[in-house]
Amino acid sequence: MDEANIRKYAKLMRELDLTGLEITEGNTVVRLERGAAPAAAPSPAILLPEQKAEETAGEVVRSPMVGVFYAAPAENAAPYVAVGDKVKQGDTLCIIEAMKLMNEITAEKDGIIAEVCAGNGQVVEYGTPLFRLEA
Repeated sequence: MDEANIRKYAKLMRELDLTGLEITEGNTVVRLERGAAPAAAPSPAILLPEQKAEETAGEVVRSPMVGVFYAAPAENAAPYVAVGDKVKQGDTLCIIEAMKLMNEITAEKDGIIAEVCAGNGQVVEYGTPLFRLEA
């Protein structure tokens, strides 16, 4: 197979966004491979509601896992904590459901709830701000 044919197939691969192509002509087998297209430039950061806690003073309580945030122990129950509540180390702040397990998230320090950063039923990622505590 000559260079012109190889270039033609390489161009076809780009047009069709293929990462591999194998051509057989008689006893000759040619395999062409290319890496994935380069990723687009990252877009500017957009401030999400859960990120606003990072801009203000206080201790941020972050999610230790991926799961669903629940502010209360049951659907019709009062939330564990609300803005203005005083909490002590070890007090339950919320529940995160992960893989059908309910994980209680507790306060690591004494403080006052200054902000609830996650919404009830919201899916949270590892490191998502959940609460902001003030001393």
